Amino acid sequence: MIDWTSLVPNLIAYWDQFIKSLSATVQMFLLAGTFIFLFGFFFAILLIVTQDGGIRPNRTVHRIVEIFINVFRSIPFVILMIFLMPFTRAVVGTAVGVKGAIIPLIFGTVPFYTRQIETSLANVDPGKIEAARSMGCSSVEIVWGVYIHEAVPELIRVTTITAISLIGLTTMAGAVGAGGIGSFAINYGQSQHHQDIVNVCVIVLLVIVSLIQTLGNVLARKTTNRALIRRKIKQ
Repeated sequence: MIDWTSLVPNLIAYWDQFIKSLSATVQMFLLAGTFIFLFGFFFAILLIVTQDGGIRPNRTVHRIVEIFINVFRSIPFVILMIFLMPFTRAVVGTAVGVKGAIIPLIFGTVPFYTRQIETSLANVDPGKIEAARSMGCSSVEIVWGVYIHEAVPELIRVTTITAISLIGLTTMAGAVGAGGIGSFAINYGQSQHHQDIVNVCVIVLLVIVSLIQTLGNVLARKTTNRALIRRKIKQ
């Protein structure tokens, strides 16, 4: 039997704080992830639809979204958190803790995710888009029935990449007062020279990332196989 008390004594001593930190990381990931998923898809679809040659070209809207995405994508996350502190306080009442991290995580990740989704949708066969338009499909039908339907495997892959990046950002946010695993590793591990705490935090993050990557790979593989089967049946 493993003697955890001797193996990770400092982690055992701060076990309650560790569980709270892990819970905070999960909360940040789920709350921010939900908004990132919704906003990322919205802006990506807007870029695809309003681009020159899109199903609803609109240079003004496309340019505004492009500027927003490019500006926030170019700012390093830690600097972005500091920059957004006044706005974060105005919206949620605090710039620290889980609540204070949500808005910076959204602003820091949505531009990256939007570009990923945009690339996936742009790779859809243009011939299928034109075929849908020639049959009189509405813009909504083309977006959901062609763009998204055809890009599902790739959308799963880029969502997996973004989810893993978000885990990294939640950890980074802990360094500036957001709480979570990152804050726990710094305050109770590195600052107090408790290497066992740092080691466990690294292992936990590796496990979380591995699970997300495995789930993404399985879903992408299944949807890819289904798409191939449908194409063979049509042929």
